[in-house]
Amino acid sequence: MEKLVYTGKTKNVFELDNGNYLLKFKDDVTGKDGVFDPGMNEVGLTIEGVGDVNLRMTTYYFEKINAAGIRTHFISSDLENTTMEVKPATVFGNGLEVICRHKAVGSFYRRYGEYIEEGADLPAYVETTFKNDEKEDPLVTKDGLIVLGIMTDEQYEDLKKMTQEITQIVADDMLEKGLVLYDIKFEFGYDKDGKVMLIDEIASGNMRVYKDGEYIEPLKLSELFFAE
Repeated sequence: MEKLVYTGKTKNVFELDNGNYLLKFKDDVTGKDGVFDPGMNEVGLTIEGVGDVNLRMTTYYFEKINAAGIRTHFISSDLENTTMEVKPATVFGNGLEVICRHKAVGSFYRRYGEYIEEGADLPAYVETTFKNDEKEDPLVTKDGLIVLGIMTDEQYEDLKKMTQEITQIVADDMLEKGLVLYDIKFEFGYDKDGKVMLIDEIASGNMRVYKDGEYIEPLKLSELFFAE
């Protein structure tokens, strides 16, 4: 038996009898006025098949990351039912997003444009933001996370190292497809022993990807990704 424990914007979460959890991917996407926008904090529309492609990409990358020996919550996927079984994880605070940037674009460039050219290379720059729709996901530093009791110094260093390693796995894979990863957003949690692990999903709406210098919209990216 499975018990619904959380209804999310793009996924529902069920508790399983074996102590694990089941994520049910939905076709709902974030956006506004009927236009898909992964940066928005509200469900804007439903696009048939989005849950399926998001789960397929997530499964593809989680299997690669697990094979590389990096901790994740991923156990297995059922593509027919658009579900993914995962290990229990506790989120940091009320939810923490971790961004890794290879290029100076988006909010990074808006904040620091007086010091850097748009599109300049960045050395796998990691930043963390609290998931908080009302406050528009405020940035928080390593010191802030430690002072607020969200995580330990060791957990932060693990999180940063894992973020950079996972980003490189995705970037190398994209490059083989003729695509360039500019930045990507992850979520992390920790297990009962306090060990950091990657959670949630890795889908086109979580990343900024370019081809021949042109930005690829998430839905188009999913098409290109599975075109082979």
